[in-house]
This record gives sequence, C-alpha cells and structure tokens, in this order.
Amino acid sequence: QVRLVESGGGLVQPGGSLRLSCAASGSFLSTSVMGWHRQAPGKQRELVGAILSDGFTNYADSVKGRFTISRDNGKNTVYLQMNSLKPEDTAVYYCYTLQSRTYWGQGTQVTVSS
Repeated sequence: QVRLVESGGGLVQPGGSLRLSCAASGSFLSTSVMGWHRQAPGKQRELVGAILSDGFTNYADSVKGRFTISRDNGKNTVYLQMNSLKPEDTAVYYCYTLQSRTYWGQGTQVTVSS
C-alpha cells in the first residue's frame, strides 16, 4: 500500500499563489509517476499535470504557464506551485501516483476568491 498526504491548500485572492505538497510513504517507488488532479464542484475530476522520476512534466492547457510541478525523490514528495490563481482554479486538489494501480491522496481544498 502507498499512502499520500497532501498539505498547503487554503483560501487565496485572485492573482495570488499557493504551493501544495504531497508526501508519499509505504510501498512507494521513487521511479513512479506522480501528479495532481482537481475536482471543482459539480464537475468531473481532471488532470492538472504529472511528473516523471526524471523530472519530465506535462500540464493541462488550462494551467500551462501558471502552475509548476516538481518533485524531491529523496523525500518522496511532489509539489504543485500555483501562481496567478483564478476563481476557476477553485477545486479540491488530489495528489496521485501510478504504480501497479493508481493511489490517491485525501485531497486538499483550494479556494480562489476575493
């Protein structure tokens, strides 16, 4: 089993920044893909972006140029730096990792509002 614990969500004004963290433990493999999804109220969960163990990243078009995913393989932690936040970024953000199956964190709320 793999356990993922997210932190760093909260309330931020439009144009502001937040940094989410997700620490993996248990049977986590540092070579695994890690990343983030989000789910806004009344909408389906969508991919925000992902990062391979070598640092290669990909992002949803809606966040390109504003969000950055990074990881620290020594700490089994993935980060999501979110800049220039918009109200439409409001959602519960879920960390995930892909091994023999997909593991999910519990989610952390991000609210962008003035």
